[in-house]
Amino acid sequence: MHLDLSEFQLQIAETFREFAQKRIQPHVMEWDEAQHFPRDLFRELGAMGAMGVLVPAQYGGSGLGYVEYVLIVRELAKVCGAVALSVAAHNSLCTGHILQFGNEFQKQKYLPKLASGEWLGAWGLTEANTGSDALHMKTTARLDGNDWLLDGTKSWITHGQSADVAVVMARTGEPGNSHGISAFIVERGTLGFRGGKKENKLGMRASETAEMIFEQCRVPSENLLGQLHEGFIQALQVLDGGRISIAALSLGIAEGAYEAAKHYAQVRHQFNQPIAHFQGIAFKLADMATQIQAAELLVLEAAARKDAGEKITQLAAMAKYYASELAVQVATDAVQIFGAYGYTKDYPAEKFYRDAKLCTIGEGTSEIQKIVIAREALKAIDSIAS
Repeated sequence: MHLDLSEFQLQIAETFREFAQKRIQPHVMEWDEAQHFPRDLFRELGAMGAMGVLVPAQYGGSGLGYVEYVLIVRELAKVCGAVALSVAAHNSLCTGHILQFGNEFQKQKYLPKLASGEWLGAWGLTEANTGSDALHMKTTARLDGNDWLLDGTKSWITHGQSADVAVVMARTGEPGNSHGISAFIVERGTLGFRGGKKENKLGMRASETAEMIFEQCRVPSENLLGQLHEGFIQALQVLDGGRISIAALSLGIAEGAYEAAKHYAQVRHQFNQPIAHFQGIAFKLADMATQIQAAELLVLEAAARKDAGEKITQLAAMAKYYASELAVQVATDAVQIFGAYGYTKDYPAEKFYRDAKLCTIGEGTSEIQKIVIAREALKAIDSIAS
């Protein structure tokens, strides 16, 4: 579907569609089975502009907008959710945080290497016991002369072992205080910073997820990102954009599962006809197609409004919530259409099924999205009432 996309935007989608088919598709199951993180692939993607989509050209990036970014993530996700997830986390979180809140020195130092794919980024907010309750994180940062000393462990971090640089949130004030957390840029190789346990996951297995451990990690004061105690406020704004990328990831997974199921339903014969001719299968495909189109409109609207500089907290949460839950449902129905074959690794349905679930958890669970949506809706009601 073209909607109101420009010729240039359609060209971007086509470029990454072809790249995914040629460079990713042949290795999808190999990487998944081995939990292999294809680091060199992201250097290739960097050369194509996919690792610095939103970064201005002056810092070595592509200088594009969220609509183009959504198209890239979506096309990659149609083939491999894990690769798309790593691209999304690198762009929206680590790179996006430095782009949005870094000073000129920090932008000049880090963005060119991140945008080229030479360096890989990570973003550390989540901890083992403080997932949705980030205000009570245990990781601390205390001033020691001209440096900050970080202590704590971050969990479920995309590129936790392989990242060359990470943006890390640490408590610099009282627990539970939204103005008591600060953000720091920490480079790989900094004394006291190391990767921890790599998670053995259900899906997205080619995207590395691991702990980041800080033990008296000495970070120079110049690596404080933005203002002291404003790290959590920054993180909320970063997550607004990040949720659009997870919505695009979800949309791509749903489309990939739908296309696989539609093709199979047309070539699989039972009772002397394609199973697509049976109403039970046809209706599943009809539901998939309708809901995917609705998700596409929601995701692209959120991206367009983000590009226009509008506040998108509620819309981003809606897009992420709807598209991620849809991805799970479409992938489930795809397995059902494939029948017994859908339960094997010989066909693509089972991987879409495994990958989809992460989308309802990462960057805020579906339950958190509903809280955000309701809170924003009630603000609007209160505003009208007053």
